[in-house]
Amino acid sequence: MNFSCDLLEKAFDRYHKIILSIGNTTRRALHNRGYSSQSHNELRTTTIHQASRSWRSDSNWAGYLETVKVELKAPCENLPHLSMDEEYTIVIDDFGAVLSSFSIWGMLRALESFSQMVVLSDDGSMLRVNATTIDDGPRFSHRGLLVDTSRHFIDTCTLVKILDGMAYNKLNVFHWHIVDDHSFPYESKAFPELSAKGAYHPSMVYTQQDIQMIIEEARLRGIRVMSEFDTPGHTRSWGVSHPELLTECYDQYRGKLGPMDPTRESTYTFLSNLFREVIEVFPDQYVHLGGDEVGFECWASNPNVLEYMKQNRLYSFEMLEEKFIQRIVDQIDVLNRSSLVWQEVYVNGVRLPKGTVVHVWTGNRQDLLNRITRDGLPALLSSCWYLDHLSTGGDWRKFYNCDPHDFIGTGQQKSLVLGGEACMWSEVVNGHNILPRIFPRVSATAEKLWSPASVNSADEAARRLEEQTCRMNHRGIPAQPPNGPGFCI
Repeated sequence: MNFSCDLLEKAFDRYHKIILSIGNTTRRALHNRGYSSQSHNELRTTTIHQASRSWRSDSNWAGYLETVKVELKAPCENLPHLSMDEEYTIVIDDFGAVLSSFSIWGMLRALESFSQMVVLSDDGSMLRVNATTIDDGPRFSHRGLLVDTSRHFIDTCTLVKILDGMAYNKLNVFHWHIVDDHSFPYESKAFPELSAKGAYHPSMVYTQQDIQMIIEEARLRGIRVMSEFDTPGHTRSWGVSHPELLTECYDQYRGKLGPMDPTRESTYTFLSNLFREVIEVFPDQYVHLGGDEVGFECWASNPNVLEYMKQNRLYSFEMLEEKFIQRIVDQIDVLNRSSLVWQEVYVNGVRLPKGTVVHVWTGNRQDLLNRITRDGLPALLSSCWYLDHLSTGGDWRKFYNCDPHDFIGTGQQKSLVLGGEACMWSEVVNGHNILPRIFPRVSATAEKLWSPASVNSADEAARRLEEQTCRMNHRGIPAQPPNGPGFCI
């Protein structure tokens, strides 16, 4: 009804298949296992007429739902963005079903919710949906998942599966930590030698076509793709093709290369050209510039760096890093894009343009969130949602018990917390195990970022998570069991 677009039509195709597969998957599984006689947990093969009679005798049966009215009340936007409207309404009653939203992004979330409400009847003869009314929308506008593709290369098919899983959990930002010390898999148009020499292997490179495909698959699911090119540290792979970008080490570190060389003007020219390309390739308003974990040992050993500091009256390596990051942040500002930086950049006193987002990942998160927002800067939280930190089965509870507003501050300060991200660093994951490591543990973070603060019972969430895990398994996501012994039908 009203408006439509390619985003909505393609969403219909996806969710039509998902809803039809709800019963088929279970029936097929039972058939393959040779079940022929009926038992209490087996699916019946009944005719429509038999099903009609059994349902007509149920006092809750309201009739068949032949169609769903999808009422998009405003024209589609093309690209998901930070302040996109994701609110929607679902009404299912004796008269039918209506999904409505003023935004295509809200409609995508409505379709996801509707698909989760459709279940197989107890006897397996048909699909069932309960009459209900839902008014829904997210608590936070930035609900992200960081995926590191440098420590281990993650193939594009797996990345699309991750995007599917994100959509099933209403996450809306894919933070692509695409390069790091270990490999440079991004194939640059301006500097193809970066991946030619810096990737693990020629087959482990994201071509421009690969990247556009991921951005498009994310767009269709209402997910932003935010790139991160971390500097001045975490750049060893850059130096394979461009050693002049990195600082030459002396003394006990002689023969090694350290962080980027902040004393050379050519470093900033190179980065300016690369970031000019990055903002053309990745259409999102935000670029993550990193700025974390910069080791100062190499700078301290290099006489050129020390002389530069003396000439520029820089009395600490934090001040030198500040000068470097300032140049990069200003470059992004000139390109009319907004920056995200890890918390070290803020802590070291870099003068950040208004709107620069500070990403909290370690230390005292309550104190940091208070200070960042008190200074009028937006913040993102990740420190309590590191998916690579494993403890035991059911460790999603530690993620669930973390709230981005759990700090002392005014209402205005808390409004500056945009949301947060779960982080999947890839030192010990690759394409074979990344999906079960992410799912369903990220679902705990997703619910904290979507649902009202009053939704906070981990015991109640545990039941929902069991169902969501089975649902993801049915949809082809190899989510691991969340709570211990159990089963999915």
